[in-house]
Amino acid sequence: MWHLPAAIPPEFDAGVVFLCVLITQLGVPVPAAPVLVIAGTMAALGEASYLHLLAAAVSATMLADSLWFAAGRMRGRRLLNALVRYSLSLDTTLRVARNVFERHGAPILSVSKFVPGLGLICAPLLGTTSVEVRVFLLWDAVGATLWAGLWLLGGAALNAQIVRFVLFVRANGGTIFDVLVVAALLFLAYRWARRLQFRHWLRHHRIGPDELDAMLRSERPPIVLDARPQSVREKESYRIPGARPLNLDSDEPLEPELIARPIVVYCVCPNEATAKRIVHQLRSKHIYHAHALKGGLDAWERRGYPVEPLSSDFYPAYAIETPDDEFTVRASLSE
Repeated sequence: MWHLPAAIPPEFDAGVVFLCVLITQLGVPVPAAPVLVIAGTMAALGEASYLHLLAAAVSATMLADSLWFAAGRMRGRRLLNALVRYSLSLDTTLRVARNVFERHGAPILSVSKFVPGLGLICAPLLGTTSVEVRVFLLWDAVGATLWAGLWLLGGAALNAQIVRFVLFVRANGGTIFDVLVVAALLFLAYRWARRLQFRHWLRHHRIGPDELDAMLRSERPPIVLDARPQSVREKESYRIPGARPLNLDSDEPLEPELIARPIVVYCVCPNEATAKRIVHQLRSKHIYHAHALKGGLDAWERRGYPVEPLSSDFYPAYAIETPDDEFTVRASLSE
């Protein structure tokens, strides 16, 4: 029978699992999955209780998610914006989470932990909605159990291979904690490189509120596209004057004379990742005069520039689709 090598000390128990999972679910960019896999191996070898490890992981997940849910209920979109500033990947994940929640509701929590970034943003996002606390806790418990149980079972199923790997690490003078630290550092380095890449893009393809104001006052004003989700427009029913809505479902082609005009895209994402995606799609159709608004609608308001209420005919008009891996720019001008 396999025995867990001394490279994993006996202190690696349910308490360590609880702490690691809690830190990860609170937003520290350190992956908890490797810890759960090792814990599953310990359970398979009789070194720990599977039920205790599962309970530790689930309780840590639900504690962190409950804190995020309460924070979302108290702070609303301001908290979501702060999270976006903290993590580059959350900009696009937030939009995905909103769309999925509008279609499926709270059950999104049952699978959110399996999607990178989605697990962190779902709890505070649901806190900004009218979802009841008991419904949130029910689906969060389901999701946490599925997520933690899968990784623990994976570690149990692969226990022989993991023990061999631990023996290899120990033979080369290391411990499993060294492996976890290296994995965490590589993950952080990857995230930091992505952030630097994104900042480089922003320096060349976005404009500030002052620049947009000057462009709107010029003889050749740009087309301003409102890329906010429909749910956000319903709660914050105002726009930059003259802005047109963006949608993924329109079928009418963009009028040729508008393609020749500058385009500025804005949303409510502080890092403009949604606007960046749209700008890239426009550029793929040889529309090179598109820019993202730095700071989105929030920055425009903070600078004191005017906004106007959404009119009754402000329906999602523009669309950018991606059939067959090719970008198609579409729009209808219902103004």
